[in-house]
Amino acid sequence: MNLGNPIAEGNTAKIFLSNNKIVKVFNDFLPETEALYEAEKQKYAYSCGLPVPKIHEVTKINDKQAIVMEYVKGETLGELFLHNQERAEHYLNLSVDVQMEIHDVIGDGIEPMVDKLYRQINGVEELSTKQKCYLVKKLDSFTNENRLCHGDFHLFNLLKTDRHIAIIDWVDSSMGDIRADIYRTYLLYSQFSSDLADLYLELYCKKSGLLKSEVFQWAPIIAAARLSENVSSENSERLMEIVNKYCSY
Repeated sequence: MNLGNPIAEGNTAKIFLSNNKIVKVFNDFLPETEALYEAEKQKYAYSCGLPVPKIHEVTKINDKQAIVMEYVKGETLGELFLHNQERAEHYLNLSVDVQMEIHDVIGDGIEPMVDKLYRQINGVEELSTKQKCYLVKKLDSFTNENRLCHGDFHLFNLLKTDRHIAIIDWVDSSMGDIRADIYRTYLLYSQFSSDLADLYLELYCKKSGLLKSEVFQWAPIIAAARLSENVSSENSERLMEIVNKYCSY
């Protein structure tokens, strides 16, 4: 099957537009269940009434696992921001409203965040046994919550359409503490701009009534979990500095 040239490409997959549908074709190095795993999470978010592209099928294309989903026409808030950076607060305000809508969802339809974090922390080779024990103990000290968290929430995963803002890329979603999800977004922004990260956090806390100190309690855990992802654009030394800053042995 010839899909033509991809319209986007990420660390794990290539994105094609074919017959007015989006086809996400996954790279070979991923587990055989990756497409199904991601599709089930996106289906759950869709079932909650959130503005999420509908999944049509999970299939194989040219012997590669793939997801076929609804095509949502629009530009990402990230693209709009890059073309008009003086409107950063406007785009972040829109994104915070969407993220708060996600965080309003309560349920147990997908993986618990704590299970995912335990697995990630224990899999990081850069962390010593002492550091892992501290982080796991800190994670255990938090009260488990079951709010829907996107896990990779930022302006480039939000598509502005004529009717609404659609939320894409649900593979990292889980049920857990929204403060962890907020810090994760803060961490992603701070990789590129501390000003953008600070503005995002200020807006979320102002709209929600949360304290920044509540969010930063999650800093060492989320930074440590980020280390497990081995993202080429991320600075592992920066993440270790965050872990060491907040860890007191």
